Amino acid sequence: MRLLVYNIRYATGTGPAFHLPLPGAGYLRSSRKVLDQITQFIRDEHPDLVGLVEVDTGSIRTGMVNQAEHIAASLGHYTAYECKYGSGSINHLVPIVRKQSNALLAAPSVRGERFHYFDTGIKRLIIELELEEVCVFLVHLSLKYRHRQYQLRTLHDLIAGATKPVIIAGDFNTFWGTHEIYLFMRASGLRSANTLGLPSYPSRSPRVELDFILVSEGIEVTGFRIPEARYSDHRPLVCDFEIRK
Repeated sequence: MRLLVYNIRYATGTGPAFHLPLPGAGYLRSSRKVLDQITQFIRDEHPDLVGLVEVDTGSIRTGMVNQAEHIAASLGHYTAYECKYGSGSINHLVPIVRKQSNALLAAPSVRGERFHYFDTGIKRLIIELELEEVCVFLVHLSLKYRHRQYQLRTLHDLIAGATKPVIIAGDFNTFWGTHEIYLFMRASGLRSANTLGLPSYPSRSPRVELDFILVSEGIEVTGFRIPEARYSDHRPLVCDFEIRK
C-alpha cells in the first residue's frame, strides 16, 4: 500500500505574494489553480491512503469548495474530515477558521472512522481511520513544545488500545525533528519511515523535519521519499508499506 501525507496549507500557495499586502495575508485567499496542481500531483502518485493537513472544507476562502471532497472525488476515494479545533473552541464561530480541517482519504474498504481530541493545544483533532489490516491516525500537533508533549501522551494511550498495526502520520511541528519524539516512539513501539531524517519544511529549501509517518510492529516499510513538490510551504511524504501476516 502507499500512504501520502501532505500539509497543503489550504491550497493558498507559496512565494512572496503570499505575504501581500500584509504578512500572512495569503491565508485568506485560496487558489483553484494550486488546488488543481495538488490534486494532479496526488493522483499521479497513485496513493491508497492520503492524509491531508490544513485542508479547507468549504469556506468563502475557497468559494465554498470542500477541498477534501474535491481531491477525494478526483481519486475515487472515501474521505473522512473534521474541523481541527475542539467542539468547545471559539474558533467554530469564526468564518473561514471554522472550516480549517484535516482529512483522511482511503481507497480500500473502510471499517470505521473516529474523531478524538487532545485536551491541550489549539489544534486538537485526531482522525482515526480503521482499515481491514491497519489503523491510521492523522494529527497536526501544537506549535508549543509543552502542549506537544501532552498531546504525545494522549497518542501513546490511543496506540496502547489498538488491536491492529498502527500508523501515526501528520505535521508534528517538531522543530528538533526525531530527537523531540524519540522517547514517545520508544514507549509506543513506533519507528519512523523516514530513516534518514530527511527534512520536509520549508518546501523551497527544506531544513526541518516537521512531518512524520510512524509505523508500529507488523508493518514493513518498503519505500520512503519526499517528492520535490512546492505547492505548499511543506513537502509531501510518500511511504510504501506492507502488512506482515
